[in-house]
This record gives sequence, C-alpha cells and structure tokens, in this order.
Amino acid sequence: MEVRSDRRYHVAADPATVWHALARTDDYPSWWPWLRQFEAVGLLEGDEWRCTIRPPLPYLLRFRLTIGVVAPTSSVEARLHGDIVGTARIDLVPTGASTELRLTAALAPGSRAFAALARLARPLVTRGHDWVLDTGARQFADRAFRAPSEPDEDTSGRPGAPATVEPGPHVRHTA
Repeated sequence: MEVRSDRRYHVAADPATVWHALARTDDYPSWWPWLRQFEAVGLLEGDEWRCTIRPPLPYLLRFRLTIGVVAPTSSVEARLHGDIVGTARIDLVPTGASTELRLTAALAPGSRAFAALARLARPLVTRGHDWVLDTGARQFADRAFRAPSEPDEDTSGRPGAPATVEPGPHVRHTA
C-alpha cells in the first residue's frame, strides 16, 4: 500500500515568517502532542531526525527523516526510513500576504508489522495518515505564530485555527 499526498495548507504569514517557524525544530514537540519522540539538530541538509508519532489510532510509528535539499523560505525535501518509507517535500508558495504550504509525499509501510496492519486495516491507516497531516497543519498554524504568553486554545486540531486545509482532490491513496 502506498499513500501519495498532495496537500495544500494556507497560513496567514509571509514565506520568510513561515520558514522561520518551520526552522524552530525545538518547538515541534510542544506544537504536536502526538509527536511522542523527536530528535533533530535543525532544518539542515543532511540532518537526520528521529521521530515517533502516535496518530489517534492504536499504533506508534517510528522512523528517521533525512533532510535533503533545503532552499530557505522556499522548500525542503526529505527521505523517510523505518516503519514508513518514502519521500516528502514541502514548498512555500507566496499568496499575497499569506503562504501556501504544499506538502507532497509518497509513503509506504517500511516494516513488516506496519505493512501487515496497512493490509488488514487500510481505512484505519489511511485515516491516521490524513489526521496527522491535517491536524499537524492546523496545530502548526495555531501554535507556531502565537506569542509565548498566549494560551493554547486549540488542542485538538479542530477547524477554525488560522490554517485552511484543502485535502479534497489533493490526496490519492494507492494499493
């Protein structure tokens, strides 16, 4: 099972501001409580991030994300290895006073256990994938641009945060 994604999220900030936020990797665990373990030096070419995520489903995913080409304020590419394998890319596209974050990815199970789960519970795995992307975008837009003294009002990734999510036709799941 391979999942190909082409998602677009709109953030009410210019690309330089969005990039600056993305580069604050030390803040990732506070933005995303479902990110259970995270180790990174930074948003730097060649850096290897170690991640464990827990979608709202009964499994954990452990993987390494190796940062490839980095074009500050424009794009970043990465390769994933572990329970999930594949490639991902984020592009920052200026849209007036805001930025469109475009996430493209081609991911597949990388471990026998996750491959078996993906075969047996494909709708569940697909839902977990979509939840991580869409909730992560909402939480990023809500939390990355808030002053440290502002309370965290959106802990669930509910609609209404500053990011607009357009998942519709931009997502394709393939066997």
